[in-house]
Amino acid sequence: MNIPGLFDPLQIRDIAFRNRVGVSPMCQYSSTDGLANEWHLVHLGSRAVGGAGLVMTEAAAILPEGRISPGDLCIWKDAHIEPLARCVKFIAENGAVPGIQLAHAGRKASTAAPWKGQQVLSEAQGGWRPVVGPSPIPFDAGSPVPAELTVAEISSIANAFAQAASRALQAGFRLVEIHGAHGYLLHEFLSPLSNKRTDNYGGSLENRTRFVRETVQAVRRVWPENLPLFLRISATDWVAGGWDIDQSVELARQVKPLGVDLVDCSSGALVPGAVIPNTPGYQVPFAERIRREAGIRTAAVGLIREASQADQIIRQEQADMVLLARQLLREPYWPLKAAKELGAPLHVAEQYARAF
Repeated sequence: MNIPGLFDPLQIRDIAFRNRVGVSPMCQYSSTDGLANEWHLVHLGSRAVGGAGLVMTEAAAILPEGRISPGDLCIWKDAHIEPLARCVKFIAENGAVPGIQLAHAGRKASTAAPWKGQQVLSEAQGGWRPVVGPSPIPFDAGSPVPAELTVAEISSIANAFAQAASRALQAGFRLVEIHGAHGYLLHEFLSPLSNKRTDNYGGSLENRTRFVRETVQAVRRVWPENLPLFLRISATDWVAGGWDIDQSVELARQVKPLGVDLVDCSSGALVPGAVIPNTPGYQVPFAERIRREAGIRTAAVGLIREASQADQIIRQEQADMVLLARQLLREPYWPLKAAKELGAPLHVAEQYARAF
């Protein structure tokens, strides 16, 4: 059997990725009224020119109260479609698959951008209330107590994810990723540390995963059968008694028959103070185990910086894609450099060919 490498193509449903390098969603906190602008066009477009096979937007809020910050990219109204379509067109014209991550920040909403202090914003400061969650448990001592969502509100949010996916399709995106990681709303339902409900959305693993399953089903009803659907998860909270890799494997088994094609395996960010071993490739074992035990494609993320490291992840069948974040902020053309190092074919824009 011929085992692929980092720069071999990947087919998922009807979408062909030119390689297995993806741009991981990275919040830019640079929108006004949620609209994509020149910053997003250049930020995303340069990574497509740089050779990535997949270029995903940052987390796009599906509701105004689901924003992390007032500067978040959004997709909760039709006015957001056209500016995103401009980005999509450029990404696709330069050989990458355009993807969008759909998100709701839950109890971690209404905060300032990192370079503005990242503090919780009051309504007077441009924030909003209430923030919401599965249970009235704040993120930390300085955070607002979230309003516990009713069953009707949970259903409404799942529907908002679906409406956002419909807008993404209108904008031309060829891939949707549901954000179920990093302490945001869907992750808050998954973890027993943030979910203390006693109804059908809390308690057992079956109940805590219900909202994610319903969201996947809602999105799949509107997202075409021939297009890929990804799910990002935090594979562990890195805290005893929280969400962990065993539960992540089971969740992957649950969502695969519902139409999820790949699990994007990150970790952490549900609670402050978790001790995380930030060493190169520290999250790769999560992608490997979920891939093996749930029989689903996975993406590996987290401190992956070297071409040889990324290539070995694919060749050793630990994951099907490698998603880079900060490395691609430092080096937008990292895929071209990596391809050259590995002796793989270069997909260079003709305007840049003389440099390679």
